[in-house]
Amino acid sequence: MIPIQELLLFILAALILVITPGPNMIYLISRSITQGRKAGLISLAGIITGFLFHVTMVSVGLTAVLLTIPFAYTTLKMLGVVYLLYLAFQAVNPKNQGFFEARKDLKEDNPKKLFSMGFLTSVLNPKIAVFYLSFFPQFIKPEFGSVFIQSLQLGITQMMVSFTVNFMIVISAAKISVWFGANPFWVKIQKWFMASVLTGLAVRMALDKAK
Repeated sequence: MIPIQELLLFILAALILVITPGPNMIYLISRSITQGRKAGLISLAGIITGFLFHVTMVSVGLTAVLLTIPFAYTTLKMLGVVYLLYLAFQAVNPKNQGFFEARKDLKEDNPKKLFSMGFLTSVLNPKIAVFYLSFFPQFIKPEFGSVFIQSLQLGITQMMVSFTVNFMIVISAAKISVWFGANPFWVKIQKWFMASVLTGLAVRMALDKAK
């Protein structure tokens, strides 16, 4: 099992990552605003189910790769550093769609389609697989036990963090969107804060790699 101090650091990282701009969050906010909280929650259920798919696939893959290819750990750590720096850049990229810039032209869909769209949005999002593959190895150590169990532990933790944050955002999506629309200064603060934390995590990973 992963030590509590490492798990707490992972939770902090997962919390920062879940509020970075991405198709899942933008879809949830858009759906919640256009069709209501219930639609947002059904869509969220689909997205979390998609996370479960990724976690299962990545856990099996990491177990096979990290135990059979000696340099795979270092390679994945380097990918993690590059990925976090990319996310930091995207957070402040003026061309990138803002976190609370939701679409308001979505048509109403039934619960089955809402769930399916949420699931497909999650499963077909390559950033999720890249995040798991590049980020999980930073917290997985052979001395902590089974690589597969550690991967599942991290995956379930990330899903819980993501669900909690997304649930709160779905519940208050309309109010949040209006508030940030009326206070663009805080949108910039939010973006630069996320970029700073993501860059800090990337530096930590790079230094850890060099040990």
